[in-house]
Amino acid sequence: MPPSRMLPTALVCLLAAGGVAGLAGCGEGSAGPKQGPAAESNEEANEHAEEAARKREETAEISKDRELLSSIESKKREESAEATAKKRERAAEAKAKKREKTSKEEAKKLEEKSKAEAKAREQSVEANVKRRAAEKKRSETRRREQARGNAPPQTSATTTSPSPGG
Repeated sequence: MPPSRMLPTALVCLLAAGGVAGLAGCGEGSAGPKQGPAAESNEEANEHAEEAARKREETAEISKDRELLSSIESKKREESAEATAKKRERAAEAKAKKREKTSKEEAKKLEEKSKAEAKAREQSVEANVKRRAAEKKRSETRRREQARGNAPPQTSATTTSPSPGG
C-alpha cells in the first residue's frame, strides 16, 4: 500500500478503535436500551469518517491523475511542436538550397550569355577592322592607279570605241 494511503487508513482505524473503546467504557455502567442508540451513533460516525476519508483519498488521487495527464499531454504537445518546427526547418533549408542552386544556375547562364555577347562584339569589331583595312587598301590602290593614269573605270557602264574598218 502506498504511503499516501496509509495515513487515512490509519486514521480510520484509530477512530474505529477509539469508538469501540469508548463504547466499551460506556457500556459497563448501564445495561439496556441506552447502549444501543449510542453504539449505532458511533458506528455511523465511524462509517461517515471512513467514507469521508475515502472520498478525500479518491479526490486526491483524481487530482494527481489529472496533473499527471496534464503533464503527459503538455509533453506530447511540446514534442509535436518540436517535430513540426524541425519539419519546417528542414523544408526551409531545402527551399533555400533549391533557391541557391537556381540562383547559381541563372548566374552561370547570365555569365555565359555575357561572354558570348562579348565574343560576338569582339568578332564584329574584328570584322569591321578587317573590312575597313580592305577598303582602305582598295582606295589606296585606286589612288595609285589614278596617279599613274591607268585608272579603271569606276562605273559599270561600257563605252564603245569606233571600229577600225567602219
